[in-house]
Amino acid sequence: MHELALARGILATVLETADEAGVGRITAIELVLGESNNAGEDALQFSFDMLSGGTLAEGAILRFRRAMDTITCGHCGYQSTAGLPLSFECPRCGGARLQVVDGQELYVASIEVEDEDEDEDDFEDEEDFE
Repeated sequence: MHELALARGILATVLETADEAGVGRITAIELVLGESNNAGEDALQFSFDMLSGGTLAEGAILRFRRAMDTITCGHCGYQSTAGLPLSFECPRCGGARLQVVDGQELYVASIEVEDEDEDEDDFEDEEDFE
């Protein structure tokens, strides 16, 4: 299961970040997920829940923000963001040499935590899991 390995990396990152910052319980994690990344959001949350039991991240909600794919034309060099479904034709020159150069990413954008005073804080962290 692909999502189990991804969830393991996410959990390790957020626990390490929380430990270094000396914070309390992790309540939510914002993840940036590329449009072309085939990780399933529900399967990733399920895997994360399974792995995070008994840790500071137990019960944390994963929030997903989708990142658009970036395409480059091998003929004219045109570069742009593109949504799904991807076109096979360059919008500038009509060439068929498009390449997806970005859109597979998955990284932690921020972590919401409860400190010991019950206040919620955000931590910015960007680490890729692919």
